[in-house]
Amino acid sequence: MASVVFDRAQRIYPGADRPAVDDFSLEIGDGEFMVLVGPSGCGKSTSLRMLAGLEEVTAGEVRIDDVVVNNVPPKDRDIAMVFQNYALYPHMTVADNMAFALKLAGVPKAERAARVADAATMLDLTDYLHRKPKALSGGQRQRVAMGRAIVRHPRVFCMDEPLSNLDAKLRVSTRTQIAALQHRLGITTVYVTHDQIEAMTMGDRVAVMKDGVLQQVDTPLALYDRPANLFVAGFIGSPSMNLISATTTGSGEAFVDGYAMPVDRSVAAKSSGEITLGVRPEAWRVASEGEDGYPVTVSVVEELGADAYVYATPAVPGRDSVLHQIVARVPGRMPLAKGETVRLVPDHSRIAVFDTESGVRLSA
Repeated sequence: MASVVFDRAQRIYPGADRPAVDDFSLEIGDGEFMVLVGPSGCGKSTSLRMLAGLEEVTAGEVRIDDVVVNNVPPKDRDIAMVFQNYALYPHMTVADNMAFALKLAGVPKAERAARVADAATMLDLTDYLHRKPKALSGGQRQRVAMGRAIVRHPRVFCMDEPLSNLDAKLRVSTRTQIAALQHRLGITTVYVTHDQIEAMTMGDRVAVMKDGVLQQVDTPLALYDRPANLFVAGFIGSPSMNLISATTTGSGEAFVDGYAMPVDRSVAAKSSGEITLGVRPEAWRVASEGEDGYPVTVSVVEELGADAYVYATPAVPGRDSVLHQIVARVPGRMPLAKGETVRLVPDHSRIAVFDTESGVRLSA
């Protein structure tokens, strides 16, 4: 096991007009499960490959246990990589695939067999050791790739979107297995994904990236409750946070289409007058009869049984129905019909306030 540090690490590809990863600083504790998440092209895989030695570090440092590894060959970093495409040898059995790296390293045959047997037991692969990859399902192949990494007893696991090729149901069960296995082994793990649900459910901490720049790193719940900027607010959460344009006069109220939403006076004073309010779907409720609220027209009701998501558009002339969609979570089986106009009331204590121009969060 090991700690990992990115210290102002940068990667610029030849001919590129901007860095793929820029001024990236992140400390990963010994035994921690760190998830790098962000949209395609944000630099998360490049950061992982810099750690693994598969990409050059243009500037800054990457350290493993306080040792700078910028110029250390990948084979000498004691890192095990799990790829998106499994990368199994089709002519080898499961057992031979898992033991191949050990064989190259000169590990005695008896020890190789013992390590493979232990990993197969952990991953429920004992009955498949004699099969070849073509006789396995996608989930089983991914577990073989995991087993190949486990038998090496590495200091760090690097996982690059290992679940992307699995169907939705299998992805859910496999991510649970990976998280439980990492907790059991205690090996420092850096996991890359574009799926924020994976990030929220697996990581001890999550680092959110955009355009090669680290936006925020924190625990999953802290990211959800206290996003640092508009990008994190819109990226973390499914459905994502409602981001609503508003104006304020500094009087302690924000106005959205004439509907007043109280905000802290000190927060209002920090802005130039144009702010964005962030309201999570569960922070809305449907107004009772005679109660004031923000008027919306119901577009779709997504029934989930215990509760439902209402997708609606502001019932205000001139508002674009796509750009200003509102999502609210309500109790299941609430009698709401498509085309009906209802009023939504936000939980004022859960309204996040952002500066529209800079995107920075203003509220505590």
